[in-house]
Amino acid sequence: MNNIIESIGVTQGQVILELSYFIAAIMFVIGLKLLSHPESAKKGNLWAGLGMVLAMTTTLFLHKQDGNGIASVNAIIIVVTIAIAAFFGIIVARKVKMTAMPQLVSIFNATGGAASALVALIEYSNPANPSALITLLGLIIGSIAFSGSIIAYGKLDGKVGDIFSSVMTYVNLFLLIAVIGITVYMLSADLSFGAQQTLVYVLFGIAVFYGIMFVMPIGGADMPVVISLLNSFTGIAAAMAGFIYQNQAMILGGIFVGAAGMILTLLMCKAMNRSLLNVIIGSFGGGASAAQKEAGTIKEISVSDASVLLSYSQKVVIVPGYGLAVAQAQHICHEMDQLLEEKGAEVKYAIHPVAGRMPGHMNVLLAEADVPYGKLIEMDDINADLKNTDVVVVIGANDVVNPAAEDEPGSPIYGMPIIKARDAKNIIVMKRGMGKGYAAIENHLFYDDKTRMLFGNAKDSIQKLVSEIKEL
Repeated sequence: MNNIIESIGVTQGQVILELSYFIAAIMFVIGLKLLSHPESAKKGNLWAGLGMVLAMTTTLFLHKQDGNGIASVNAIIIVVTIAIAAFFGIIVARKVKMTAMPQLVSIFNATGGAASALVALIEYSNPANPSALITLLGLIIGSIAFSGSIIAYGKLDGKVGDIFSSVMTYVNLFLLIAVIGITVYMLSADLSFGAQQTLVYVLFGIAVFYGIMFVMPIGGADMPVVISLLNSFTGIAAAMAGFIYQNQAMILGGIFVGAAGMILTLLMCKAMNRSLLNVIIGSFGGGASAAQKEAGTIKEISVSDASVLLSYSQKVVIVPGYGLAVAQAQHICHEMDQLLEEKGAEVKYAIHPVAGRMPGHMNVLLAEADVPYGKLIEMDDINADLKNTDVVVVIGANDVVNPAAEDEPGSPIYGMPIIKARDAKNIIVMKRGMGKGYAAIENHLFYDDKTRMLFGNAKDSIQKLVSEIKEL
């Protein structure tokens, strides 16, 4: 065996290193597969994490360049850096609230994009660099993912506002043309080393600025799509960094993330009945909306009456939204659904693909409260059953149940598939007030003859309902 290895010009260590990358890639695939179901998601994270640990460990000990391994000083720096980053990562992940999970995902995207961009920036002038094109693409995509994710974080956290102006489309188009033009010039012209270094930093700066301007006009209702798209960019940039270093683990990991992110992005667009281009250049979720018909009169319901209605219902559907996450009401909501089931009701949760602030936000939120996955029903599957539902309870959701998506051609959300809560026999809407959703338009479901509003903090309201239901 050793003779065969030596005959093809590689060392035993190199063979073991490449084999470890292959095993790591398989573990990534297993992890992604397990992540497709909430009940196995924790195992999926563990599999993928162990695959990355394997790849990093074997690289640290077996990587060779010009016949030499990683210098001891560099190895110490790498290990210490990983340890510090892991320590802070664990602390942040444990302390972050579910409402801030989208912000955390945005920060993760930003760090991944920044790392890939820095790799490209450093390696561009390296004579051993296998491809200038791949390096520049990694620089551009990583920079956009970095700055765009930072702006996405700011928007989600309420620290950055939206800029809705037709001028932004032309500004972004100009920046994109500049990025493409400089890239083509750098690849085709015979430039001196100094000119190359100057232009690569100029390209880096423009790409970072483009990432900022690219996300700034995008409204809040489109943020799930943007987060998913930026996640895809981060994966693609990581794959480019893998090509630069000819590292199979980075290439495969980046391809998996990039492909998964892009598929999810397109699914999110389909869920809103919009094209990806329309999301990028549009201003859905904050711009001026078309004139709407007169709203009407709202009708309130007391906690006592709501508890009676729920207690004597046979079929109840709960529609969770961002307000449920803000109130941290998922646990008490699960307690309420268990109480109703004890009284003979069938309780399900209707999940809209873009409910919350990131893809799968509601699924993760309810899984944290140990709500059985079988109770979480996707929008397309639950809609047909809503006509036979006694009560729909909308908790902190807004745009995803707004009939304007079906009734008002001039509405910004017209054509977006919604959970058809208005088809139910009775509707209870839990909200803190009459504030509009991320699309910044009136929700006429609130004025429907079958709708009753239960105002207040979702957690407090559900806690009162639980107490009343127990006494019935």
